[in-house]
Parts: sequence; C-alpha cells; structure tokens
Amino acid sequence: MLDKKAKKILLNTFWASGGWKDRPYIYAGEDFNYAKSKGLMFEPITITHNEIVKRLHELHQTITIERVATAFLHSLSTKKVYLRSALSSWALTSGLLLHTYGQQKSVRTNYSNCGDCNFHKLMSEREYVNQDLNVLNFERIKWGGVRLNDLLYCWLDLELFSKEEALECTSEDVALLSKMLEAIQNCEDNESARMLEKRWKDVIPSSKHERDVMMEIWGYTGLLAQRDTPRKHRGVGHDFNSVAEWQGDDGYSREALEFYFGAFL
Repeated sequence: MLDKKAKKILLNTFWASGGWKDRPYIYAGEDFNYAKSKGLMFEPITITHNEIVKRLHELHQTITIERVATAFLHSLSTKKVYLRSALSSWALTSGLLLHTYGQQKSVRTNYSNCGDCNFHKLMSEREYVNQDLNVLNFERIKWGGVRLNDLLYCWLDLELFSKEEALECTSEDVALLSKMLEAIQNCEDNESARMLEKRWKDVIPSSKHERDVMMEIWGYTGLLAQRDTPRKHRGVGHDFNSVAEWQGDDGYSREALEFYFGAFL
C-alpha cells in the first residue's frame, strides 16, 4: 500500500494541473525526506549495467510469474496502475542471462550496444551516473510506467514490486480481463493499436495514457504480437513502441495468454 502523503509529494514534484512542471526538480527538504523514508523517492544513483543485471537475476529468484500476473489482474479493478508494469519488466528480463555489458556484440543495434540486452529488446547503457529514479517512479505511479523496456526502469520496477505484500485478484478482475480479450477479438482486421485502445476505453476504468501503457505491456509480454501477415492499416502508429504495427487480425497470442494468465481462466 502506497503511503498517501508520500505519493502526493512525489506526484506534486513533477505534475501540476497544467501538466509537467518545469525543471529543475528539487529533491531536498522535509517533504522529500518523508517521501524517501516511505520508499517513494530517492537520492540520485550511480550504478553499472553489470550490477543491475546481477540484481535482476537475484530478483527473479523470488518474483514468480504468478505473482506479477496476479498483480496485473489486481490492478484492473483497483486502478493501482503502479502494479501493472511488473508484468512486462518480468517478461523482458526473465530470460536475461548473467552477462557483462557488450559481452555479446549487437549484430543489428535496435535498443542497445549490449548484444544480450539488445536481443531482449532492452535499452541499456554501460553505466548510469547520477540517475534520477524519482521521475521513473513518478511515471510508474501516475500512468503505470513509460520507459518500460529501459533496463534501469525494469530493475527499479521489480525492486519496488518485490516489497509489495501478497495480492489477490477477484472474479471482477478476471471478468475485466475477459472483456479486454473480447474487445481484441471484435477488432476489424485492419484496425490499428489506437483503435484497440479506444475499444478498451469502454472496458477498463482508465485514462488514455493508462490504456496506452497497458497495450505496451501486452506488447512486450507477447500477448499482443505482430503476426507474419501483410499490414492492412495505413502507416505505422507513432504513439506506440511494442505494438506500433499491431493490427486487428493479429489478435492476441493464446500461448502467451495461457503462459501468464492460464491459472486464472
């Protein structure tokens, strides 16, 4: 359970009624110290890629697929959006072997010069110096995350998730999942990811930004995956990353659905 006062301090640091606040963001004083004491705000961190990969390997020893799947479902009715991206953070890093940065070279660099990270669609750097974890946690709590395939975010996400108490999902959550799947099946063959997001508007209590994040999570987990068929909708969606080229006739992966949520269906 997030501390309400600490959450408000974090959100107010970055966000006002008109949107993002101008930099610089101030991390000092009584409010910051309070939010820091509750584990929602942090001092700048310097950490290496190799240290993150090692810690992720440790986290995967205790964070199970059932736990992240339960958290995602639990978030649907409760609107605890900060619980959602653990699913994609887990999926993106679960197959990541212990390795050092650049141990394998990228053949075709799409995400990182580190071949192992690049293969797993992870954006990564050799070293992170004085990194601001507060903005990452703000995005996580405000919308459910933004930089979902950033190695630093995946680590922070799972680190914070590991401190969560055991969660349960209800029949209402499972019903919402079923409605999400039904909305996908109702898509016309040529409908884009943006059209699916609009269909989800009538299914899930959420904002557009939150639905966008859920779609990206489903993309990175392989639940929404592009099939090897011609693209029917015009152009490519620039609002998305993992589901940018998804279209209605791609549907959803029944294998991924069974893998992540089979225990609940």
